[in-house]
Amino acid sequence: MVSPEPLFIDIPTIETTRLILRKLTLVDAEDVFGYASDPDVAEMTTWEPHTSLEDSRTFLAGVRRQYRDGDGGPWGIVLKERDHVIGTIGLSVVSWHARAELGYAIGKQWWGRGYTTEAGQAALRFGFESLRLNRIEARCLPTNVASERVMQKLGMHAEGLLREHMYAKGRFHDFKLYSLLRREWT
Repeated sequence: MVSPEPLFIDIPTIETTRLILRKLTLVDAEDVFGYASDPDVAEMTTWEPHTSLEDSRTFLAGVRRQYRDGDGGPWGIVLKERDHVIGTIGLSVVSWHARAELGYAIGKQWWGRGYTTEAGQAALRFGFESLRLNRIEARCLPTNVASERVMQKLGMHAEGLLREHMYAKGRFHDFKLYSLLRREWT
């Protein structure tokens, strides 16, 4: 039985083979702007491309509030070799259902190198082992084949199409839904 009480989540720093997942700081604004301002990256997300460094600072201020309030928040995906934020990954937790949604974005120059899958494996481990979640979901636009492939590499299972699931960028969008249960992960 999972308690309906709010879950305070203080995300830890996690090290993988090539990455460090850590809390974002305001100092990361230029790195975040580097990928979040790219229209090709934003095309695969529900947010508009950042048009100024101030957009990235505003995003980071919101993330810092999540950390402060114990709501989790995304990790910055940092390349060990360069100490450079190349994207974000996070778990949005619904504590009373022992469920979370995995979300991620990564700079275009880092696509196709396995970084998102590597970060995703670490996020799943944290969710299932530390937060004791039962279910982790992920969604992507039907046109985002690369994101869908990440979900498959993480062992997630396709559940179907969420028709007109979210309103963003001036219209309703369909999403493909994937999930992984704790018993499937272990």
